Amino acid sequence: MKGLRIISTGSARPAKAVTNDDLAKIVDTSDDWIYPRTGIHSRYLCGEGETTSTLAIQAAKEAMERSGLGPDDISALICATTSPDHVAPNVACQIQRALDMPETIPVLDVNAACTGFIYALETARGFLAMQSEEEAADRPRYALVVGAEHLSKMLDFTDRTTCVLFGDGAGAAVVELAEDVPYASMLGARGGDEISCEGPGPVPAKIQMDGKAVFRFATGALTKCVDILLTKSGRTMDDIDQVICHQANERIVDFCIRKLKAPETKFFKNMDHYGNTGAASVALALDEAMCGNAVKPGDSLLLVGFGAGLTWAGVLITVK
Repeated sequence: MKGLRIISTGSARPAKAVTNDDLAKIVDTSDDWIYPRTGIHSRYLCGEGETTSTLAIQAAKEAMERSGLGPDDISALICATTSPDHVAPNVACQIQRALDMPETIPVLDVNAACTGFIYALETARGFLAMQSEEEAADRPRYALVVGAEHLSKMLDFTDRTTCVLFGDGAGAAVVELAEDVPYASMLGARGGDEISCEGPGPVPAKIQMDGKAVFRFATGALTKCVDILLTKSGRTMDDIDQVICHQANERIVDFCIRKLKAPETKFFKNMDHYGNTGAASVALALDEAMCGNAVKPGDSLLLVGFGAGLTWAGVLITVK
C-alpha cells in the first residue's frame, strides 16, 4: 500500500502570548475557572500585521528548510484553515507564491474545521497517488501540508465560554508518498451545528458552541477514530508510539485515555500554552512533539482530529 511518511515539520505562532489572567481583565473569568475545565493556561493571539497567511508561510518555510528539499520537489500544496484572510486568493496560493513553488501542481485550501489538517493530509495523498508511473518518474512524490488559523478575529470577547478556548497559530509538514509503509486512514462527518460560525460577510462572524454537546461528540469521535485505525492497520496501542489529538480540551483527551485504557504518556498535549488552534492544532502539536523528542525517526503515530461540521478523521502515519 502507498502511504504517507513524515519528512519534516514546522510551526509559527504570533508574537503575543495571552494568559488567562490577561483575559480576566476584559471578561468575567479567571485562571482558576479556565484551567480546571480546559487545561489551558495561555494562548497566542495575532497582533498588527499577523494573519493566517503570514503564520502559514512562516510554518511552511520552516518545514521546507528542515526537509532539505527545494520548491521544485513539491508536487502538491494543501492548506487547512477555517479563517482565511480572503475568500480568494486562498491561503495555499499565498504560500505557493511566497515559497516560489511550481505553477504545475495542485494548490488549494481545505475547510474541515479542527479536523482540517488530517483531511488535508489525505487530500495530498490522493493527489500524489494519482500520478502515473511516467509522471512519478519525472515528478517527486512529496507534498507540503499546512494547518493555519487566525481564530481570534472570529471570537466574541464578551462570551467567556468560547473566547477563553481558542488561539492562533500554524503548523506544517512535508510528507512523502512511499511504498509499503504502515498507513491507515479514516474520514467522517455528520451535519450538525453544535459548533458554528456564520458568514462570510463584511464583519467576521463569531464562533458559537454548545459545550456539552461538543464534549459528547468529541469523546465519541476520538475513541472511534483510534479504534478504527488500529483495526484497519492490524495494530494495538502497544504498537503506537504517540497519539496526537486535536488539542481542544484536556478533559476530552483524558476521558478518551481512560476509555481506551491507554497509557497517558502516549497522548501528547500542548493545549496548556496554545489553546484550541483549530486546523493548526494537530500540526502544531506534531511539530512540538518532534522538536522536543517526544517523537523520533521511525515512530508510528496516530493523528486524530474532530471539529465543526461535524467532522472527524484520523491517520496512522510514520516518521522517516
